[in-house]
Amino acid sequence: MKREFFSHGPRHERRSSERHGACMALIDGRFLIWLAQQGAMGTTGESVNRQGLLSLLAQSLSQSGLDVDLRRIYWYTDRSDGLVIDDQIVRLVQTHDADGGASLLRSLGHDLKQLAAHHACDHVLVASDDERFLASIDEAQLSGVSVHLLADESARNMPQMVRTDPGWARLLAQADRRVIVNSQALADILQGKTPVGMGLAVEDLEELKKSMHEVISSWWDEEPEDLREDLREALQISRGIPQEVDRQLLLRMRHRLARALSLPEKKLLRETLRNVVMGEQAAPQAEGMPADEAEEE
Repeated sequence: MKREFFSHGPRHERRSSERHGACMALIDGRFLIWLAQQGAMGTTGESVNRQGLLSLLAQSLSQSGLDVDLRRIYWYTDRSDGLVIDDQIVRLVQTHDADGGASLLRSLGHDLKQLAAHHACDHVLVASDDERFLASIDEAQLSGVSVHLLADESARNMPQMVRTDPGWARLLAQADRRVIVNSQALADILQGKTPVGMGLAVEDLEELKKSMHEVISSWWDEEPEDLREDLREALQISRGIPQEVDRQLLLRMRHRLARALSLPEKKLLRETLRNVVMGEQAAPQAEGMPADEAEEE
């Protein structure tokens, strides 16, 4: 019987602070617009573009030590924007002025309860400042789900928030982690712009590719031949990369770059791994970042 190619060696140890698994996001659109306006240049208005939202949230999760697979966004809003976006479900609720947020509370709270009851994911990211969600969040956590709350930079100073916004402070204190999103980047995304720092210049992309190739080649050279063969066979059968291998390489790249990788960068890392492992059998499909991965991080 062949040994598992991802189970050997002390170099496979991971930092205990990192968390993994599947994640769903429950986003109050009204709150997210408000969050984007905090510290951002200009305003987002009431019309938003959700196209780049999943990537931005995935990057914010990763920077909070949550290397999770953000599979879907549930977007709660009182108006239909007509957008049909992959991996995003729109939930229409009453306006806050009409019912004080009761409709949102029922809809989002129900979805959180269902996700926890059916063990549909390991993590839930909630974007809301409504303290009435405390009980629902606590119930989901007692069911074994990690619940994280989206916040801006003000959440880094909880003592001050306790004084200025005690309700939101109590809600944030209940979260397993507070996921900080940059207000300006969020505002840019909701206006359909590319946030500063999320795109890569051509020369930066080439340097990143070089670093990834060096990290992966070094790791590959350390692997015994039988484990190399196991990985080759696994990649021939499926495009999916074994989870333990994926985590090892993400951790090495995090150490190399001194930062977490964005979602497109993770996809590029996986494509580079296939090229190294399979050689000429796995030539790049196109220039730049690969866009069609069967699996997410």
